[in-house]
Amino acid sequence: MYDNALDQKWDAARLLRFAFPTVVMMLFMGLYTIVDTVFIARAVGTDALSAVNVVCPVINITVGLGTMLAAGGNAVISREMGIGQKQEAKEDFTLLVIMAAVIGSVIFAVGEMGLDGIVSALGASDLLFPYCKAYMGVLLLFMPANMLQTVFSNLFVTAGRPGLGFGLSVLAGLANVILDYIFIVLCGLGIRGAALGTGCGYCIPAAVGGVFFLQNRGSLSFTGLKWKWKIIRESVVNGSSEMVGQLAAAVTTFLFNITMMELAGEDGVAAVTIMIYSQFLLNTLYIGFSMGVAPVIGFNYGSRDSTRQKKVFRICMGVVTAASLLVFGLSMLGGPWAVGVFAPDGAEVHRIAAEGFPVFSWSFLFCGLNIFTSAMFTALSNGRVSAVLSFLRTFGLLTGGILLLPRFCGVMGVWLAVPIAEGIMFLVSVLCLILYRKRYLY
Repeated sequence: MYDNALDQKWDAARLLRFAFPTVVMMLFMGLYTIVDTVFIARAVGTDALSAVNVVCPVINITVGLGTMLAAGGNAVISREMGIGQKQEAKEDFTLLVIMAAVIGSVIFAVGEMGLDGIVSALGASDLLFPYCKAYMGVLLLFMPANMLQTVFSNLFVTAGRPGLGFGLSVLAGLANVILDYIFIVLCGLGIRGAALGTGCGYCIPAAVGGVFFLQNRGSLSFTGLKWKWKIIRESVVNGSSEMVGQLAAAVTTFLFNITMMELAGEDGVAAVTIMIYSQFLLNTLYIGFSMGVAPVIGFNYGSRDSTRQKKVFRICMGVVTAASLLVFGLSMLGGPWAVGVFAPDGAEVHRIAAEGFPVFSWSFLFCGLNIFTSAMFTALSNGRVSAVLSFLRTFGLLTGGILLLPRFCGVMGVWLAVPIAEGIMFLVSVLCLILYRKRYLY
């Protein structure tokens, strides 16, 4: 037996078992996000679905801040555990959790005070404004819980308890489904009910995670608070790629919405919403696997174990390749069904989305390696390279595509923007993996 769950001689089966709960956890998080949009589209209407995407940039920023602290702090904490600094790891964990709660509270306060102005700035039309305000007004109440669940979900893995994170995600997802039905259908709360169900889902991992780490006597738990600006700064820098990715998602979602509003009106925004949420769901496989193996990569780097690191890297490349082919196949075959879940056949929203899905699906061949490469450099405490990769993938290349391609190809240019950006980024990721191979022992 190993004293530390990260200190193992890894083979493919063992690494997959270790990462599997995190993959499923992320998949359930994606599923209960999708449930919201399906309930909203079917029970409230596609205009309400468009409204959810209009306010999505605010959610992106919140998730980005939480993931920045979680992923960046995870790299620091797993490295400290790898070199035997157990008490320092607990102190830094405590500090990062408190920072997450404070940031979530600030987002709630600022958002509620400036709600009308924020919704207007996001580009809501007169038709969509009431939906946007109602949804965002409720969801802001749960921003502290959202931040905490993001941090805990990442650090359950580092604490050697990925199964707990998985179980809580399943529970939160089921609660969200049930509460969506109760609040939207039975209580008639409409889009407010969807926000309320989502917010209650956030609270389950946040509350249980807090209790677990208060009582845990293992490798990671709460301890006395020690304020360390150096740790906060290092966590922010290490996790900056995740923040860059979410900020870029906020900007590109805004650009998608504005462009589709001009080209196809509210139906166009609803169609691109279907595409974005479908992409989010399928990408959770890559994100979950990258999160699941990141502590292992960080631990091996901290312990300078090149033999284990090289073997883990080879396994990861095989998994990412297989997953990319699987997800691409599923998206090509299941695209029409996925669109039909959100919008009925014959509706204008269905027509627009169904035409774009086969084109959009090509992005899944490339994005798996891109996501893993950025996450790996974060785990290796090289936040600078990770941030550059994330910026290019989610902002630089994609923004250029959204701004340029629709001028020549109309709505089809919107669908082409993502696969072209991912394809170019795939080549950049491969180049970075080659250049840094000797430095990081993989």
